Amino acid sequence: MKYFFLSYIFVGAIIVSAFGFRGSKSELPPIEVFPDMDHQAKVKYQASSDFFADGRGARLPVKNTVPMGFEIPAKAAANGAKPARFGFTNGLDYYNTGKMGDFYGDGLPVEITSDASVFNEAFLKRGEQRYNIHCAICHGTSGNGKGVTSKYGILTAFNFQQPGNTDPANAAAFRADGAIFDVITNGKGLMGSYGGNITVRDRWAIVAYIRALQLAAKESGATLQ
Repeated sequence: MKYFFLSYIFVGAIIVSAFGFRGSKSELPPIEVFPDMDHQAKVKYQASSDFFADGRGARLPVKNTVPMGFEIPAKAAANGAKPARFGFTNGLDYYNTGKMGDFYGDGLPVEITSDASVFNEAFLKRGEQRYNIHCAICHGTSGNGKGVTSKYGILTAFNFQQPGNTDPANAAAFRADGAIFDVITNGKGLMGSYGGNITVRDRWAIVAYIRALQLAAKESGATLQ
């Protein structure tokens, strides 16, 4: 029994020496059993830092960049630019989904066509650039479905059709602009979703460029598969 009391006193002494008596004060830092990330190697907001030459901890954004998730404005705010739209899908309207209710719409959304600073030659050039980055590897630079992957027997999930064949009864012969937009956004078949990689405006730019490819193929007599 005496050993029990001795052990009890010993444990109590350790606790008192480690944590002190209730109400006592100490200049030493407290013992943290579970620090819960209270102390991190980071620079807090509006804090100074000797690491940088200007002494500021907060850094300016990289030149010519915009916050992630917003579209790049077509012109400066001083020239009447509207507030930046969300770059990625943020709604259920035609601009964000390619759908009007339960049906795919056709034609570019008014949010694009009504703004001359957006809907211009640069818009189509942007579509060409984005298409060549994200789409051409499978669909080919001309949209004929003979991209690099076709050489290795990899099937593509979406085939472009000539715009002249617009028979609604033949689903394989015609895809509305909204349907193409939806495929880019959500994927289809073997094609994965690009909604998280390509902004909404760039998806519509790709749609416009696909129509340009189809028109060029029609005029040349070529066939887009």
